[in-house]
Amino acid sequence: METISLLWGTVILRPYVFVFLAFYLTVAILNMGVVRSLLFTVLAYVLAFLCEYSSTRNGFPFGHYSYIETTRDQELWVSNVPFMDSLSFSFLIYVSYTVSLLLWAPLIRKGWDIRLGDIQPLKHSVRVIASASVLCMLMDVIIDPAAFLGDRWFLGKIYFYREEGEYFHIPLTNFAGWIFVAGLTLSCFAVLDRWLDSIIPFNSQYQVPALLGPGLYFGVLIFNLGVTFYIEEMLLGCLGTLISLGIFALVFFRVKRFEARAE
Repeated sequence: METISLLWGTVILRPYVFVFLAFYLTVAILNMGVVRSLLFTVLAYVLAFLCEYSSTRNGFPFGHYSYIETTRDQELWVSNVPFMDSLSFSFLIYVSYTVSLLLWAPLIRKGWDIRLGDIQPLKHSVRVIASASVLCMLMDVIIDPAAFLGDRWFLGKIYFYREEGEYFHIPLTNFAGWIFVAGLTLSCFAVLDRWLDSIIPFNSQYQVPALLGPGLYFGVLIFNLGVTFYIEEMLLGCLGTLISLGIFALVFFRVKRFEARAE
């Protein structure tokens, strides 16, 4: 009962996380079914938690940091890591993966209706996984500096690094860690997905609009940029905006280029 109470407290304390989680689960289930979506979520959470557990003790892979346990009696913690923090990796990695697929996969377009073509040959390729890992890291370049300043908005002060970081208090090792965790998660899921293909084939002919996942990706970026400008971190906000516009330009010109070829 205490665990359920703390889990409910997590929802109340961090509602925006669960809004993003709900949208992610909807998109993931439409794209790959319930079983794969739940497996991806659990896999991403477990790997993220193990990496966070490791980092808070020996600094690998994110750098040495610690969570401040002021909310331990308000939300669910697993050991010394807030449950919601590791859980967030699931949707952040997945939406980065959908952007990567959009950049690499063949597209089927009918007006505003844009769908992915046959992704089977490349959905677990090195280029898709590597691109998704970098896209996930770029998302964190915007998220983590704002989260570090959580005492200036409704997140609250939740963690600190042992040593001052090079990028707005965040060490560069943290960003390398995000590439590592995203790449590890997607690589492990590729093995699981191939195994599932042999026992629970998913109808790959059914494709939902390809912009749903990327839309959530940019939604997360916009939310964090809004927070950044709200706390008046203008330089950080401008740099984050440039990064976001650069990613948006890649997606936009990829769609436009495909449209031009189709014509």
